[in-house]
Amino acid sequence: MQTQSEQTLNSVRRLADFFGLKRNLVVLLVAIFVIGAGEELWMRFVPKYLQALGASVFVIGLYDALRTLLGHRRAFLVFNLVSILGYALVLFIPHWGAVIAGMFLFLSWTCFSLPATFSLVGETLTANRYSMGVGIQSVIKRLPIMIAPIFGGILVDRFGIIPGVRIALIMSIFLSVATIFVQLQLRKEPKEEIATDERWNIWRSWREFNVPMRRLLLSDVLVRFCERIPYAWVVIFAMDHIGVSGKQVGVLTTIEMLAATLCIIPASHFADKHGREPFVVVTFIMFTLFPISLLISRSFSALVIAFMIRGFKEFGDTSRKALIIGYSDPERRGQMIGTYYLVRDLIVSSGAILGAYLWTLGPRVNFLGAAALGIAGTIFYMKTIREQRRLSLDNLKKEICRLRSK
Repeated sequence: MQTQSEQTLNSVRRLADFFGLKRNLVVLLVAIFVIGAGEELWMRFVPKYLQALGASVFVIGLYDALRTLLGHRRAFLVFNLVSILGYALVLFIPHWGAVIAGMFLFLSWTCFSLPATFSLVGETLTANRYSMGVGIQSVIKRLPIMIAPIFGGILVDRFGIIPGVRIALIMSIFLSVATIFVQLQLRKEPKEEIATDERWNIWRSWREFNVPMRRLLLSDVLVRFCERIPYAWVVIFAMDHIGVSGKQVGVLTTIEMLAATLCIIPASHFADKHGREPFVVVTFIMFTLFPISLLISRSFSALVIAFMIRGFKEFGDTSRKALIIGYSDPERRGQMIGTYYLVRDLIVSSGAILGAYLWTLGPRVNFLGAAALGIAGTIFYMKTIREQRRLSLDNLKKEICRLRSK
């Protein structure tokens, strides 16, 4: 007979196994949570902060482009220290140029978590658990985004946009320093030595992309243009055109993250069981609907609906990430995932500059242009799914004919 403590321990282990939680992954997620809590106090308000500092439309677009482009780093601990330097630069030099320069420092940690977490998921979980593993990472990453922007908005409302952001930066530095002690708990996993000719080469990784992965990448690029074009202007639109407060922007962000969190785990569970592609289609549709819902918004209540739609775009995003993991060569999974995101973000970063230009023509042009690209990406991916199913059916028929002929 098992004791009560043993039963409890077994229950915890089963729960951890269900959610795909392993020690290093948990440590990494804790670090991401703490850093995210610090950054999200002020990151959502940076476009408005830049506007208050006198930055032009295209400087705000440049900020958003760099936000998309910077990433895929190693050495989490080193780059956390570099991030702290970036926060300090923005804190002590209240000029838009300091924000642009500091971005090269304080965004260095962000995309480290992508290939690192994906590789951990691929190494520790079976293929039919990829969506759940990525789903848990997505939920943990969004928890601080539910809370921190509200407090950041209160700081902005209470002290003004520039002093409020600077106070939030001080808090961000403190949390980043605390995170260093979390990162030190990461254990070094044994790894096989890689021969010189096997080291990462972006062109080799790109050549090894199979057809489904390339078509997914193209669809993803089009849909991410839909996201990126209005991204930097959402807060400005909400505050300047609708008239919401900083705190209300935080509430809208919380609503978005809550909607995302509620759908991620159930969607991940069913995607692993019943197929991931339809869930990806739903995500692409939600990306497309968001700028349209912004365009017709005239009140805070309408923005609530728009931000709920924005949250539901996470419905199939874990399925998309699981497909990327599954399409990648297990021996070079981290390299291929890194290449996928590097290629995507290199291209999509230009969408921020395009978004800045379209914003000069008005919010309507910006939002409709984004939606058009979202529609194109969604249709292309739906055609891709049909072609893949047709090819699978043809291959099945050929295999049946071959077996019958024997």
